Amino acid sequence: MLKLANRLTRLLLLSAAALLGTSVIALEEGDRAPDFSLPASDGNTYSLSQFLGEKPVVLAFFPKAFTGG
Repeated sequence: MLKLANRLTRLLLLSAAALLGTSVIALEEGDRAPDFSLPASDGNTYSLSQFLGEKPVVLAFFPKAFTGG
């Protein structure tokens, strides 16, 4: 189960980087995540570095409604 979660996390991070047009680097298990910024549903943009050492970070991806995804 942990392996699947790690693969999904890597896929989500790579997808987000590709959508934002940033360079993509492959991460291996145990690697620290590079800093990234993403727009949130509240209209603000958040960076991973804002939360490091402050609180846990969970990146959740939800496809648009009614897209079959």
